[in-house]
Amino acid sequence: MSRKISILAPDWWDYTTLNDELLNAAARLTEKDILGLSRPGFKIESYETLEDFYLAEALEYINAWKQASAEQPAGICGPIGPTEQLPLVARLVNELEIDLTHAHFWGMDEWVINGTEVDENHPLSFKKADMDLCFNRIKPHLRMPDSNLHFPAVDSSSFVESWNGVRCMVMQGGQGDIKHWAFNDPIKREGPFTETPPTPEEYRKLSTRVVDLHPATITQNARTSGGGVVTGVPTQAVTVGPLQTWKAEKVSIWQAGMHDNPFGMRLTTLMISRGIQDSSVPMSLLADHPNVQFNFYRPAIGTCEVEMH
Repeated sequence: MSRKISILAPDWWDYTTLNDELLNAAARLTEKDILGLSRPGFKIESYETLEDFYLAEALEYINAWKQASAEQPAGICGPIGPTEQLPLVARLVNELEIDLTHAHFWGMDEWVINGTEVDENHPLSFKKADMDLCFNRIKPHLRMPDSNLHFPAVDSSSFVESWNGVRCMVMQGGQGDIKHWAFNDPIKREGPFTETPPTPEEYRKLSTRVVDLHPATITQNARTSGGGVVTGVPTQAVTVGPLQTWKAEKVSIWQAGMHDNPFGMRLTTLMISRGIQDSSVPMSLLADHPNVQFNFYRPAIGTCEVEMH
């Protein structure tokens, strides 16, 4: 039987092409169900306050960087979305006087316009956000060398090479409306993938690359970062790939309810817990990673019940 056509963007793959039985099962999950879906290799944590949530996220940076040494440099790959943890990271480094000489950081993504990644003068630049909210706030004598800050570019060769010889202790991420981490969106329905999406094995071979963004991702970024001006959001980006993700010793996804909704958080948690992998839901492919943690701001788990406004 052929797969359904997306109700969000008919020329694309996405979670609306999954069978209704799985979608409805996800929608029925209670908060207790969600928090009980941990299994070996997949841990679920919850936090009662946003203060505790973002502090815990910031501490992942600190704990990763504290393990870095001259003999074994180490770092973290971090997102833009959420960003609330970034000023906390800088404050912790400064207050605790943590020397980051041998620490590394990888950015996850950057926008691409006319075949070139945007520079830090672009108001939506992810590198600009990382620098303004975190790294430029760290005391100069504590901050890592600029050569230890790695940001993806259209020519990704140096970024890809930077993953060799350095331990990535944690790859952090959020979850977008289209169920991605980084900008690993589902792909268009075209060519060999017109009738079926890529297999999980095919998708996991993807490295850092320029991607076309699903329309839901564009509208989400307009909502969260661009004041709703969809026409101001680029339609392409360069993003860290599954190949780099599987080099991270841990993948930690932070869900405060600001980016995806109660249904989306349920769907990916259920799929990873049950080992259901489908590249129309890229986040589900993390079911094959040996160390994944989902972190929820518990009040944001909510319900999928109808509530008219």
